Amino acid sequence: MEKVNRITEIFRKAIIGLICGILLQSAFLSDADAASISLISDEETEQFLARQLKPVFRAAGIPFNRNNIFIVNDASLNAFVGDGNNMFVHTGTLMRADDENEIAGVLAHEAGHIMGGHILRQKIKLQNMQQINLASLLAAGATAAATGRADAAIAIMMGTQSSMLNAMLAYQVEEERSADESAVKLLKETGQSPAGMRNFMKKIDRQNRLNGITENPYFRTHPVTAERIGFLNNAVRQSAYPAPAQPSDEFLRIKAKLTAFLEEPRKVLQKYPLSDKSTAARYAQSIALFRMLKIDQSLKILNELIAEEPENPYFHELKGQIFMETGRIKPARAEYQKALSLLPNSALFQINLAQAVLEDNPNRGELKHTAEILTKSLLQQPDTYGWLLLSRAYGGLNDVANSNYAAAEYSLRIGAVDIARRQANAALAANPSPQLKLKIDDLLNRIGEEKKDGNSDY
Repeated sequence: MEKVNRITEIFRKAIIGLICGILLQSAFLSDADAASISLISDEETEQFLARQLKPVFRAAGIPFNRNNIFIVNDASLNAFVGDGNNMFVHTGTLMRADDENEIAGVLAHEAGHIMGGHILRQKIKLQNMQQINLASLLAAGATAAATGRADAAIAIMMGTQSSMLNAMLAYQVEEERSADESAVKLLKETGQSPAGMRNFMKKIDRQNRLNGITENPYFRTHPVTAERIGFLNNAVRQSAYPAPAQPSDEFLRIKAKLTAFLEEPRKVLQKYPLSDKSTAARYAQSIALFRMLKIDQSLKILNELIAEEPENPYFHELKGQIFMETGRIKPARAEYQKALSLLPNSALFQINLAQAVLEDNPNRGELKHTAEILTKSLLQQPDTYGWLLLSRAYGGLNDVANSNYAAAEYSLRIGAVDIARRQANAALAANPSPQLKLKIDDLLNRIGEEKKDGNSDY
């Protein structure tokens, strides 16, 4: 019996490994998987991506929601879509693209996956695979139990796995081809060249070669890159729209900003030397010097940029961040206020200002205004940290019910389910308004669902 159990456990682990491998190779991500990746927030980059994505989604007939755009802190060349038409773009894609036409091509390809219904279809395919895997496991286990031989059982299991894996990979190949074809059509409908998409594919091909990756036409989840490049070369020849002659200043600034925040500061200054007086270069220089704690030098460059573009909200945001992180709360608050006045609908700017106000010994009127700003921000774009700040604002107003409710929303979002339940119950016990009571009841229902799923902070 011990021998049979060990054989069965080997089969179980092999099957789990195979399923996980295929899931990791998938071009899509569920909301649960998306929660485990590292995301960054940047208003400037998100606004840029929204302007790129909105016309593509409109042409594809996909509802557009700016809050469905996410930036993944990952240096690799990649982008993917998840449940709910969520779009995830790696920082490596933004930093290594040569112009916005390449980004448009990447986004159009991902929109092609949504148009083709590939997310749902792949979920169904994976569910079917799991059922086949279970049948294979049971057959292999029965063979092992009857004969005591692992080799016969393994032959049964591996025969099933091989044909199933081949079918899955062939299915994904067709999806990628379909997404490429849809992307070319979407770019045409939005008056853009497919040259950027082709050029980005060439980057992937070069990266594969540099990394020693040789694509096998048999075991792969995407069509051979050379095959895709050939298709896109033909699309470029047939396109009536030329590729942009040079990248826009906006795109160069975003690349410089991301590079300056994510790469080692000294390497940033090698890439953007102080002799380079372009706006994008000085943007990067100011950030790199700030990260090197050369604050005066950083502010000197940034002040020059603000003098040239006093209505640029992102320069004021950066100045507010520098002040905030060096303990100068009042000037940070003033800069965040200026940034928000220039971009009043920015949820991120609203949170920045709220944090600065709460750190500046606010009076009751300021606390009330901050609670209003945060409530508006959370309605527009839910943010975990925003709930914590809102709890602080209501706490300063001695509003126990609202403070505990906001704290419970925060706790639930960080996975502290039992703490969230206690805070929600405390909010109920504090005589909430009828409107707030409905929100608390809804929150307790969501907490109950989390508990059913086995999530707990204990």
